[in-house]
Amino acid sequence: MRAFPQATGQLSGLLRDIGLAAKRVNVEVNKAGLVDILGDAGDINIQDEEVKKLDVYANSQFVGVLRHGISCAGIGSEELDDIVVFDDEVSNNSKYVCLFDPLDGSSNIDVNVSIGTIFGIYRRVSESGKPATREDFLQAGNRQVAAGYIIYGSSTMLVYATRRGVNGFTLDQSIGEFCLSNPNIQCPPLGKIYSVNHGNFFQYQEPVKKYITACQKKDKTNGGPYTQRYIGSMVSDVHRNLIKGGIFMYPGTIDKPNGKLRLQYECNPFAFIIEIAGGVATDGKQRILDIKPTALHQRTPFFIGSKSMMEELDGYWKGEA
Repeated sequence: MRAFPQATGQLSGLLRDIGLAAKRVNVEVNKAGLVDILGDAGDINIQDEEVKKLDVYANSQFVGVLRHGISCAGIGSEELDDIVVFDDEVSNNSKYVCLFDPLDGSSNIDVNVSIGTIFGIYRRVSESGKPATREDFLQAGNRQVAAGYIIYGSSTMLVYATRRGVNGFTLDQSIGEFCLSNPNIQCPPLGKIYSVNHGNFFQYQEPVKKYITACQKKDKTNGGPYTQRYIGSMVSDVHRNLIKGGIFMYPGTIDKPNGKLRLQYECNPFAFIIEIAGGVATDGKQRILDIKPTALHQRTPFFIGSKSMMEELDGYWKGEA
């Protein structure tokens, strides 16, 4: 507020609300083996995926906290068919909407692997004082004002980006607060980790297969060797590569040419974070943040990581490598 005296504090308030919901989810994640929240809820979500019980809990926490705050006009969630507009006097005067994946990597819940929450925040384009509209949620990722993720792992971290930089906060369980632990995060321009599901190798397009093969063949003479690391929880994979350098790939396949990851809930927030930190994110042909979404649950192929590694991959797409 000192640096920006014209600021209303709504964005800060919205980030605090997200932090509060994350703390509540973290409590349940940490005792997941002790209470009846493991396993499937018995439903299928809009993505035609089995819904885990903790997915339902996480979604309800984020929706509830943001609904009762004063800084959010509405939300879009991977777990919900449609947007939820908070149509009351306070919310209608809020400047922002939030899109989120309440629990990414939920298939790993039952095996105690790190999972996370992903979110993107957009300034409304609809008229202030009136309810938010669908257009507020179908903006290109380059219109985000902030984005972030929470990783529930050996420690719980909140990492978020604004156009001023990327900062990481670790939850101090003794005081219940997120404390700055990783200021001004920069993605190393070159890493030695590539993250991809090798099980789908023969389903990928030729440029992707050629790049993966090149990663396997690298040695000390050409920047290698590269190490393959793939957790199956995108928050964990991209977080590691953000800190250590690396590339994460979720290509389209013969069966699913548009890929599996959601543009609005997963790809845009991470693309925003990585770009602010110095990295690159594309769908193989264009910058992720420049894609204008046409549907709330739109999917896209996704490639993200260290600048030099992404440039090398781009050479294969262009047939130059």
